[in-house]
Amino acid sequence: MTTFKQHPLSCTRKLEIPFVKEMAQITQHMWRFGWDERNGGNISCILDEAEVLQYLDINHVIRTIKPAFPVHELAGRYFIVTGSGKYFKNVVADPEANLGVLRVSKNGEHLELLWGLKDGAVPTSELPSHFMSHIERLKVDPNHRVVIHNHATNVIAMTFIHDLDENKFTKTLWEMCTECIVVFPDGIAVIPWMVPGSSEIGRATAEKMKGHRAVVWPHHGIFGTGSSIDEAFGLIETIEKAAQIYMLIVNQPIRQRITDGELAELARAFGVTPREGILSTRSPL
Repeated sequence: MTTFKQHPLSCTRKLEIPFVKEMAQITQHMWRFGWDERNGGNISCILDEAEVLQYLDINHVIRTIKPAFPVHELAGRYFIVTGSGKYFKNVVADPEANLGVLRVSKNGEHLELLWGLKDGAVPTSELPSHFMSHIERLKVDPNHRVVIHNHATNVIAMTFIHDLDENKFTKTLWEMCTECIVVFPDGIAVIPWMVPGSSEIGRATAEKMKGHRAVVWPHHGIFGTGSSIDEAFGLIETIEKAAQIYMLIVNQPIRQRITDGELAELARAFGVTPREGILSTRSPL
């Protein structure tokens, strides 16, 4: 049992820990949206040591967990993560069973469990993919903190009928809603279908994360990143809304659309730089 810095916490009081409460709320939102059926989906969020210190005894390690590979680049970092095989709908009722606070050991060889993942639970099987993506996003954005993976319904549906060329996929999404080019001017990356949980899919996703904040896994879901849970969730939410609009109109005659000139005007108005080559891409619609 974890020794808390000030006092032991009941299940209800645990939800007063800001980073636990935020994770519980966002998992509940995604489950209600239908993006995380059963135990589908996973989240990892980098925490500041000062934040963790307010609620946990960082010198009390419950147990150590061997990661799939050494993560020297993240040595000493703190994370709150979802557990393997855990249902998002259950997080609010029992966060300690479904979430865990981990620290990567100083040598990067082990994960030190400081709270949660009770009864021998382990972190999400996608944690290696998360770690790879965290490493790459931190290189380009020191404010990066969050990786979210879920099964956004319309994004998945879109991968069955739309060309999976990244520029074409992004251009279609930009055309679906005025705010899209503002929210993800860097575009959407797409990787080939791969077996989830594998090192191959983790490496392919991380490679795309060098230049993108969102990566689509065809027929499976999406990885979204950000400097906060709100930002990462908002990115996925916007992409999913655009995909939903696409699925609603794909078989309808298009009478008018957001033009390339209007997309460029939007980018100038909001001070964002669209990914090179996308505006000139011909939309499949």
